[in-house]
Amino acid sequence: MSITSDSSNSDAAEWLDVEPDEEQITFVSLFGTETFSSIDDLLAHSKTQHGFDLVATMNRLGLEFHDAIKLINFIRSCTQEKQSLPQTITNQDFSDDKYLKPVLDNDALLFSLDEILAEQPKNEESGSAEDKSSLGPRNKQLEEELAAVKEQFAAYRLAVEETLDKRWGDENDTTKSGNEKKKDPSDYYFESYAYNDIHETMLKDEIRTDAYRDFIYENKQIFQGKVVLDIGCGTGILSMFCAKAGAAQVIAVDKSDIIHKARENIFNNGLAKTITCLHGAIEDVKLSVGQVDIIVSEWMGYCLLYEAMLPSVLYARDKYLRPNGLLVPSSATIWMAPVHDSEYVADTVSFWRDVYGFDMKAMQEGIYDEARILTMPPAAVCGKPHPFKVLDLHTVKPEDLVFTAEWESEITRNIDSLDGFLIWFDNFFVNSRDDKLPESQATPENFAKQKPGYVAFTTGPFGKETHWKQGLLLQPPTVLKAAQPKLAGKIVFSALEENARALDIQVTWAEEGQPEQSRLWKLK
Repeated sequence: MSITSDSSNSDAAEWLDVEPDEEQITFVSLFGTETFSSIDDLLAHSKTQHGFDLVATMNRLGLEFHDAIKLINFIRSCTQEKQSLPQTITNQDFSDDKYLKPVLDNDALLFSLDEILAEQPKNEESGSAEDKSSLGPRNKQLEEELAAVKEQFAAYRLAVEETLDKRWGDENDTTKSGNEKKKDPSDYYFESYAYNDIHETMLKDEIRTDAYRDFIYENKQIFQGKVVLDIGCGTGILSMFCAKAGAAQVIAVDKSDIIHKARENIFNNGLAKTITCLHGAIEDVKLSVGQVDIIVSEWMGYCLLYEAMLPSVLYARDKYLRPNGLLVPSSATIWMAPVHDSEYVADTVSFWRDVYGFDMKAMQEGIYDEARILTMPPAAVCGKPHPFKVLDLHTVKPEDLVFTAEWESEITRNIDSLDGFLIWFDNFFVNSRDDKLPESQATPENFAKQKPGYVAFTTGPFGKETHWKQGLLLQPPTVLKAAQPKLAGKIVFSALEENARALDIQVTWAEEGQPEQSRLWKLK
């Protein structure tokens, strides 16, 4: 599209008239979600609408800078948890150092504390010379204290800006010895679930969310009056399904900070009396009950076992689930099939050999080393899928999640090369611990028809796309000797040495009568 010089000049003139945007600072109320353009408006609102004078309270308690930070975060915590403030706030109410952690991201009130502290009682301009003379030493002392507070504030502001950027408790934390503390990969895992976008993606995955909703609502007789444990509750959606289905008590647990949003969601939907939210890993929190009747969890990751959340579910199963209690879902099957997709190979591998006339083969280094998460077209599957692992969640042990399994397949159409392997999983929901779990070859469609209340879904290429998609193990195209040969080999699932939540996937395979081949992929 061409642009004339006249229009360019006109546009430029218009842009010259535009005033540069100034960053708008917004102050959030201590007692709700109202926002104000100035700190004075916030303080006035607190006085007139909530009968609380922040400046007077700080003066009464004689707060210095860090204690003032803790007071504000204490008030915000009470507001967030729907708790009333003490009739008379004392220093003991917010003595815990946890209140040094900001409750709100980018809390403008914390960044403006110097303005509030500057409102400490000042000497009047008027008065006799004798009064002024006697107050001179006191003024000097106050000025020195204010200078110290401002110095503290400057250091704190820098620390808050850094931590709010990277979330509280990141790699900038140090050990008592002063050495940098290396973050466990699990820290990043839980931090990633504190953001809205990942939960939006999961909730909009209708295959996933509908399966849990349908199973819970179609089996209300199972949930009626029962105690349910929801592990990795996220936004609280599964807990709320269970509460609506008649559960007497639901305990929602999540180590991510998303638990605070879940608590609000539950309160806003009038379910706070039924659902209790606990912040922490299931291995660390203390439940208010000794046993639960049902454990609900959406623990599945890419290729089923990526993220390694299942061991936490099994820990809770062994510690809290009553005999004959139910796990939702109850079993999972992992599948693999050979694939051929010359168009995909051309777009992602061969592409680098001619980029606008330049050979960028250097970009192909390591191109086959990592598993890819994507949705493959059904036509790319060129062989019979094989169910190489079935997990009965009521009986599987953590050590069973590192395994070597046999697999086999028969190429179903003539292809000029084998491009790799595709992995996906199916999930099954039974409504009785006594029911027989599906056979390895069972399809979700057939299983769901076996009994009222049964639910199942697939993440494979022949079903509707889910947010899990499939795992593609891409390899250099291999020419097969026979037209439609049989393939057989082994597949190994194991944790990455440097990150227990990631996966090493190794596949060995051979065409009948041909040498065995092997390749390792990482999913991280």
